[in-house]
Amino acid sequence: MGKDRIAIRLLGTVSVLGLFIGMGAQAQELQLEPASEPEGFLGTVELGQGKREVQVSTAAPVTVINQEELDDRQAGSVAELVDSVPGVTLVNGSRPQGSGLNIRGFGATSSFGTDQKVQILIDGASTGSEELYRIGTQLFTDPELYKEVSVIRGTIGSFEFGSGIIGGVVQLETKDASDFTGGEVGLRFRQTLGASTNAEGFVTSSILAWQPTENLEVLFNYTLRDVDAYKGGDGQLVPNTESRMPSYLGKATYSFGDNLEHSITASYNYSETDEKDVPYDTFGTTGGSFGNVDRKVTNEIAGLRYRWNPVGNDLIDLDVNLTQSTQHIVSNYVAGSSPLEGTPSGPRIIPLADADQDYEITKLTAKNSMYFVTGIATHDLRIGFELMQKERLNAPSAPGGTDKRIALFAVDDIGIGDHWTFTPAMRFETQDIEAHDGSVSYDNSALMGGLSARYAFDNGWAIFGSGAYTENLPIIDDLGTPRYMTMPERSHTFELGASYATTDLFAGGDALQAKVNLFRSTLWDITSYVDSTFVPIQEVNSEGIEIEATYSMESGFYADFNAAIGEYDEVNSTGVAGIWRNAPADSARLTLGKRIGAAWDLSWELVGAKSFTDSTGSKVNGYGVSNLRATYRVQTGVMTGAEVRLGIENAFDKAYTPALATRTAPGRNVKLTLAKTF
Repeated sequence: MGKDRIAIRLLGTVSVLGLFIGMGAQAQELQLEPASEPEGFLGTVELGQGKREVQVSTAAPVTVINQEELDDRQAGSVAELVDSVPGVTLVNGSRPQGSGLNIRGFGATSSFGTDQKVQILIDGASTGSEELYRIGTQLFTDPELYKEVSVIRGTIGSFEFGSGIIGGVVQLETKDASDFTGGEVGLRFRQTLGASTNAEGFVTSSILAWQPTENLEVLFNYTLRDVDAYKGGDGQLVPNTESRMPSYLGKATYSFGDNLEHSITASYNYSETDEKDVPYDTFGTTGGSFGNVDRKVTNEIAGLRYRWNPVGNDLIDLDVNLTQSTQHIVSNYVAGSSPLEGTPSGPRIIPLADADQDYEITKLTAKNSMYFVTGIATHDLRIGFELMQKERLNAPSAPGGTDKRIALFAVDDIGIGDHWTFTPAMRFETQDIEAHDGSVSYDNSALMGGLSARYAFDNGWAIFGSGAYTENLPIIDDLGTPRYMTMPERSHTFELGASYATTDLFAGGDALQAKVNLFRSTLWDITSYVDSTFVPIQEVNSEGIEIEATYSMESGFYADFNAAIGEYDEVNSTGVAGIWRNAPADSARLTLGKRIGAAWDLSWELVGAKSFTDSTGSKVNGYGVSNLRATYRVQTGVMTGAEVRLGIENAFDKAYTPALATRTAPGRNVKLTLAKTF
């Protein structure tokens, strides 16, 4: 993308934001008096805000999805939540197997569930698949277990969480018992039941939250999600899209000491699928050359966390987190299902499908946050270390080995006066990686870091910029290629943007938040990819614009908008340039809604993507899809507090296949969810 095209797109962005603000001004005519609250109402919905707050107070490109939006979207998977974030694209849909995340062109690919450039964290535990061929399992968990999902796009803001992060970081935080007890002694039970028409889906989620004393809370969550194969907008059944996934979450927190300044949290998170006679290739819709398998996948995350935050001491806010995430994939080849079974290729293909995959990540992270003043500067410093061990057993599709790492990191938010914030960040990481049989071993290390700067004006405007450098250290999959084991992938990213936040803009009590971010990344010394003709890729360049905005009125009207526009190119080892094979489509999302008192929330969401030509020269068609949602919260009677949600996704039954997907997207899907906390 040349400078002229960047300028044109930026002008277009400003025009869109102008229209967005103007639309909010015209919406004043829709003002209604908010309904009065009935006697005894236990309301939790705050009027005068959109569904999603824009993070205008930071230079980092971060998006947070809270519990209200989690519930409102009635998502069937975590994937269906995070793809609403600008710059995030799903690879091959949202089913438990075969799905993956692409952020700014990195993450899951058409061959693997991960390229190690997007980090997935669940309560601080590192999760996500290894580079298992044609098996993508990064999103193997249920959204009912979580109360918040945040997405950091790009490298800046990632140094606390890992190395080699170019696409971004997805953090999921599980529910706590106190979210339901309100911190008071007692027992609460929440039941959620949901059904969907397309794929005849069903979900039940039961949460028991018990707080026997002020300093002890215990939660147990059982969720079962079961869906058949869905139909596309053309009415045709999309094969091998059915799934049945039970999930469990157990979590207990004990607080002690003066003012309960110490706490210990233990948690266990488990999900599984058990599929029979399904394609080995989870990215495809048929068995193809690899044939079919019986496959059982179990995903476990266990954690033990200690926190110490003494009252009145700004120098101690300690967080020590020991986690272990384990994934077992047991595959048994279905005899006679591969056309290559009786050919010379059979001895290579069949063991690939008839292989078990087993890996675990054990991690200890300790960090302390402290606030102090030096001269004219205030410091919010986070400093810590991380010990991590990845271990994977041998399999026909990938070598086994152990990857041990030690990392030190520091991030300092430095405030100078009322306007400037500087955030230097660094991470030093060492690695000892070896094959299970002891045949080869390598030692590597890397120093990486970045700096962001933000200036806030007194009128609600702020400008910011950042630069970051990171290295992706070698992985277990590449132990068989000596050249790769001493050549980390390297990347730098530069960002520039502005934000604006104000109230009483067009009418008393209204509010506007908007943020525009331009980025440019370059990746080189590449070991992860080849181009469409299997020639190694030498360099990948990505650049674009991300927009987030929300406008709300005191009357309950709100409008949310986000968009991602970019260009992505690659240069192979022979110097030939082309379109990056993992390039996402330009996309946008607009939501118009109205809250009527505390009882009703009605909204229409338009999701669109632009057509483009991919790396193979094929045209990927654009689309526009409407989603309708209605939430009703019972205000009186014995069912006070009950929530009824009705959603119609792809309301006009549009037939389309998103970019980076091999499956047709689901057609019209009506969802009904009932939830009540007792």
